[in-house]
Amino acid sequence: MREKMKIEVTAPQYSVVSGVTFAQVDAWFGHTRRDLKMDLIYPEDGTRKYPCVVWICGGAWQRMDRSAHLAYLSELARCGFVVASVEYRTSNEDIFPAQLTDVKAGIRYLKAMSERYRIDTERFGVMGESAGGYLAAMAALANDPAFDVGAFTEFSSKVQAACPWYPPTDVTAFPYPSPVEAAASMESLLLGKNVALYQEEALKISPVSYVSKDAPPFLIIHGDNDHTVPFAQGEILYDRLEAAGADVKLLVLEGADHADMPFFQEELWQRIISFFKEKLGSAKLVEKE
Repeated sequence: MREKMKIEVTAPQYSVVSGVTFAQVDAWFGHTRRDLKMDLIYPEDGTRKYPCVVWICGGAWQRMDRSAHLAYLSELARCGFVVASVEYRTSNEDIFPAQLTDVKAGIRYLKAMSERYRIDTERFGVMGESAGGYLAAMAALANDPAFDVGAFTEFSSKVQAACPWYPPTDVTAFPYPSPVEAAASMESLLLGKNVALYQEEALKISPVSYVSKDAPPFLIIHGDNDHTVPFAQGEILYDRLEAAGADVKLLVLEGADHADMPFFQEELWQRIISFFKEKLGSAKLVEKE
């Protein structure tokens, strides 16, 4: 059987580039240097500039894999976004704010390379899960210039939309049974001090401390049966943003636990895509001289 087709070209070709070095950081007790890398999915389309969504993997600030969710991120990309999954130093490598400065370095790199990857530098979103959700919230809220270190500081690391999943938002509000047990918590390892004993410093690394009326739009997604990051953590950030007059929505996944399967269903991803389309817009034609 022979069949002939004439296909109308209505979408660009998307390419995946893995292992792109976007920064170098100190390693092995400051004696050496190592690369920080990202994976990118971008459209081969020189006629338009696309909004960009930066993904941040979770893992209790102790482990992360930038490539773990590329299958899902590719669906987001094919809906009209450049998508980048960025690496950051874990808490056994360095304490806060290293993780945040790494994410911000990735955002600045993408803006610096916007022509190469067809990115609209004025339309950036961040999204992440758990520890990555925390970093997404911090990247969206914490605009202190002290967090912008390294290369490409002529570019802003500010973003225009944020979608944190089950994020720790106030590390002083975790229900630790005792200060002794708090010392071994993931939050204490991030701070480098016992968060139960150094609450003032712990609050300074919490997203709730950076909320203002100038916050970008937020879509917070949290399961109400989360046994790892209590659902109340998502509520705290939502309440603080709402009180500040920010554009925020808390999407509660009924019965969902931490990193549970409902987060990887098409129905939810369509909500996420709709959020970024609404807040960041679609690809824009490049004006020719």
